[in-house]
Amino acid sequence: MNDVILSKLKQLKLSGIIKTFETRNEQAIKDQLSYIEFFELLLSDEMANRRDNGTNKRLQRAKFPQYKTIEEYNFNFQPNLNKKLIYSLGTCEFVRKKENIAFIGPPGTGKTHLSISLGVKAISQGYNVLFTTVNAMLEDLNLSRADNSFKQRLKHYISPDLLILDELGLKKLNQNSVDDFYEVISKRYEDGSTIITSNKVFEEWGNIFYDPVLATAILDRFIHHCHFIVINGGSYRMKEQEAKLSEVR
Repeated sequence: MNDVILSKLKQLKLSGIIKTFETRNEQAIKDQLSYIEFFELLLSDEMANRRDNGTNKRLQRAKFPQYKTIEEYNFNFQPNLNKKLIYSLGTCEFVRKKENIAFIGPPGTGKTHLSISLGVKAISQGYNVLFTTVNAMLEDLNLSRADNSFKQRLKHYISPDLLILDELGLKKLNQNSVDDFYEVISKRYEDGSTIITSNKVFEEWGNIFYDPVLATAILDRFIHHCHFIVINGGSYRMKEQEAKLSEVR
């Protein structure tokens, strides 16, 4: 590639074509491709590069603590979990329909893994995703009041196509936290999908919230279009720890 072509491609920000131009040029000469066929290959490379860049940017913005996939999940360790349902949710039809998901089960059963893996699937399909713990979100919203950035931070949690709220129920919420939680859930109602993970059975969710009236309003909106997935198996982390101890012995 000569300097003139390279300079013009840079000006047009066609980095995908820059990456493959030499290879495609050699291919065109070898296979005697027409100008149109050569041009189509370059355009395909540019589009693929932009898709990859978009996916990587959305993955960074999602703030996943780890990268997890459905394929990595050990369904054999949780035989009561409906594998077919999980893979069906992996199509992200629930995001298109703006439906919610609740993963409920004891610690270590893979609730966070599954929520992240669905988030990864959603990102691959072009959706914007944000992952956070419930406590981190509520603390962020509470602190934002001090510098009058509450509306901006609230929009941060309202705007994603899919919001993943991890660890609901680790501690009870105070009045201010419940108010903020209601703001997020109510504004996302039928406007975006939300995944919540919790180690509390659904019947106990009302006790997490300080205000029974707001608790009813929150739950009513969240469960209206919701898939409940209960995992009653053992803990992966305990299994791994026991395996390590047995090796030491």
